[in-house]
Formats: sequence, C-alpha cells, structure tokens
Amino acid sequence: MQPIVECYRKVSKDCFKFIRSQETPKEKFKNKEKMIKSFLIPLSFWISNRTNKSKPYFIGLAGGQGTGKTTISSILKIILTKYFKLNVFKISIDDLYKTQKERIKLSKKIHPLLMTRGVPGTHDINFIFDLLKKTKSKRFNHQRLPKFNKAIDDRLKKKSWYLVKKVPDVIIFEGWCVGARAEQNTTLKKPINPLERTEDKNLGWRKYVNGQLQKKYKKLFSKLDCLIFLKAGNFKLLQSWRLKQEALLKLNSKNQANNKVMSKNEVLKFMQTYQRVTQNMFKFAPKYSSIVLNLNSNHQIKSIKYNK
Repeated sequence: MQPIVECYRKVSKDCFKFIRSQETPKEKFKNKEKMIKSFLIPLSFWISNRTNKSKPYFIGLAGGQGTGKTTISSILKIILTKYFKLNVFKISIDDLYKTQKERIKLSKKIHPLLMTRGVPGTHDINFIFDLLKKTKSKRFNHQRLPKFNKAIDDRLKKKSWYLVKKVPDVIIFEGWCVGARAEQNTTLKKPINPLERTEDKNLGWRKYVNGQLQKKYKKLFSKLDCLIFLKAGNFKLLQSWRLKQEALLKLNSKNQANNKVMSKNEVLKFMQTYQRVTQNMFKFAPKYSSIVLNLNSNHQIKSIKYNK
C-alpha cells in the first residue's frame, strides 16, 4: 500500500472528527479529503524526515487572520502523532498575549494602542525562549505555558495552562505574525489606514511594534527550523474570514461571563492594527518561508510550494 494512502486510512477518522468540531451549521469545510491527502499528509512526511530525536524540530506556521492556522496545525499534529508516533506540542502565539493588567501598563507607558492585543510587543515570548532552553537540558522536568481566552481578553488561570511533560519531538508555533520581519523606518511614516492616521500621528506605536520585530521577535524567529506560510489573496479576504471567526467565537461563548466578543465594526477596526505587518508578510514571507500553502477565496489550499 502506498505510504500516503496508508497514512490517510489511519488518520482520516481523527482528522474529520476535529474538522467537525470547527464547523458550524452554516459553515462547512469543503474538499476535506483533498486537503488532507494531497497537501497535509505529504507535508507531514516532509516534517517527519527532518525530525531529530536529540532536539525538538521547531516549526513556525504563519498566515493572516482567519487563514486556518489552527485547523491546519491541529491536523498536522494529529497526523504526526497518530501515524509517525511523534510527540508534538502545539501552541499559538495568541496564547502568549500579555495579561490585561500588563497591557494597561504598556498602554500608559508607551502608547494607548498597545492596550489592544495582537501586534508584536503585546506578547510575552519569554515563555517560548524558556521552553526551548529547557528542552536542551538532560533533566527536563515539565513546563507550563499560558492559555489565552479571547472571549474575556485575558489569560486563563494557571490550572488551565498547557503542561509539557517531556521534551517534544516537534513544536508547532502558529500565529499571524510568526516569522514576520521588521520594515524600514522610512516606510513607517506613511499611514496605511484611518487608525494609523488618527490614533498614531506621532508614529510612536508603529515604531515600537517595528522595534520589537527588529530585536526580540527576530531573535525568536531565527530559532525556527522551518516556516510554513498560509498565503491568502488579499487583506479584504482576511477581513471576511476574520468576521466568520468572531461569529464562531460568539456562538461558543454566549453563556460566558465578561464576554468581550467583538461587533463587525470592532473587528474591522481591530484588524487595522494587524494590517501593516500582515501586508508586509504578503509581500515578503513567500520569499523566505520554507513552504507556502496558497489559499483560494473559498478558504481552501489550492497549491503548495516547497522552497527548502
């Protein structure tokens, strides 16, 4: 039996179960079989061939808001765990957001826009540095990493955090700005949307975010063994996908106290904080990523390109 066919036979049930958990009555995934068999299983073979038992294989998985990073990274984890018997730890950069209290301090000290989670500088990436450092130790015990709840816009209590019990074979680190690179300071000057024009007139916010990409985030992203980039057609498409995400969040957290699910206008304003870095990634990430998954307007993978 061909390896891909055999792999599909062993993992498809679990993959479809996960996909169903992400669907709503109005939003169903299409071409699930093709996505798994033609793209994600071959990609899993590519990853498996590069793993090294002496240290975790550190994968970055990036893409604009709503591109399907959570779905794709979760399916990769299922395949790598079930078929290849690898120990996989998956975490989103979103889980590393600073707490509300920390962002309030940041907004008062640096710029009011830093109260809004999202951009580089609003995460505590020391958690990943610590994990990578600990995995080098022969006496790795365990490590806890935070979980963030977007519905309440804050970190969950420690008892709900991730627990890494042993050194992973693979770490999947997914997020909209994973692998992003700083831009030239000269190009920061021209505002690209109403939010930058009216709320960042002195460039304080833009310069701070770009400075974070130039230093601490650059150091972290340099540790990636590979970067997988989910490439959408344009920013407008991301806006429509992100609105669908918020609708799903609303559905899943309607009975939750302190609910901070956003309205349509709030989502569109929120996405303006992401726009500059996202559009830069549209332009440059396909050139330096290890693998590019090209997405069509229906949210499906239409092709894959292996650069390394």
